[in-house]
Amino acid sequence: MTDQASTPPSAAPRPLQIQPPTAASLARGADLLRSGALVAFPTETVYGLGADATSDQAVAAIFAAKGRPHFNPLIVHVPSLAEAQDFADFDARAVALAEQHWPGPLTLVLPRKAGAGLSLLVSAGLDTVAIRVPGHPVAQALLRAARCPVAAPSANRSGAVSPTTPLHVVESLGERVPLVLAGGRCPVGVESTVLDLSGDEPVLLRPGAVLREDMERLLGLPIATVGGDGSESPKKSPGQLLSHYAPAAGVRLNALDVAADEALLAFGPDQLIRGGVTRLNLSPTGDLNEAAANLFAFLRQLDKPAVRAIAVMPIPEAGLGTAINDRLRRAAAPR
Repeated sequence: MTDQASTPPSAAPRPLQIQPPTAASLARGADLLRSGALVAFPTETVYGLGADATSDQAVAAIFAAKGRPHFNPLIVHVPSLAEAQDFADFDARAVALAEQHWPGPLTLVLPRKAGAGLSLLVSAGLDTVAIRVPGHPVAQALLRAARCPVAAPSANRSGAVSPTTPLHVVESLGERVPLVLAGGRCPVGVESTVLDLSGDEPVLLRPGAVLREDMERLLGLPIATVGGDGSESPKKSPGQLLSHYAPAAGVRLNALDVAADEALLAFGPDQLIRGGVTRLNLSPTGDLNEAAANLFAFLRQLDKPAVRAIAVMPIPEAGLGTAINDRLRRAAAPR
């Protein structure tokens, strides 16, 4: 399955620990990754569940821990554009976008370089790879210490709400991961923008904090869009499943009222909406950056046994609101 020999798996998982990102814990995290074990770590978007991207067995452990469908690819994380070019073929478009937005919340889907040594599991058997350079200092420090490309989807059970704090990782994965490197709350709060540059036409596979219109200005050409259709056809990146990011309670979108057994996820002024079990406001001032940072944490807080559904007030379909609404529509999709 790989272009080179796989790293042997580690011994039985150790008890899960949350550790601050000290030199010692980063060194331990790097050792765990090189031994084939899993490590959770913060990025600017969400917490990732990392494994050595060159090892079939290590990457398979991600799928097992998350209960993730094997047709759903993973993103490979590296510390710089130079390292990314070891694993993927970059054309002028990709170089321009990487130089503008890396390190940062942008994933590029590119042709996988022959002989790069990546496990084919990270690409779900496709001849492309989704790759990015994260900007979070803890992620950067871990990647440089590990000295291997790290495959890392969000550090939660598949289909559930993504984690933006270390405790979210513990709540979702328990002892399936031996080490969580704590880096506080993720500042962006929604997963990276994913742009497919493997063909002649650039295609936006997942919206995020790097906006489509900004990329179009840089490239000087339009970017097509594609949405998840819920089928099991080959997917080039994560985040394309129709039902995803879902709390246990139902999700009702564009709510202008709230029922007695619902929780309200508000946006902007919400004084006119009364009732409900409880409520949280993504941003009382209507700030989309604040709303994105709060989204997954607030969905988790409202997802209580007494709550039948989470009623979500309308979010503007503009700027970062496009990414927020994408996650909410997937959270609300049939399970």
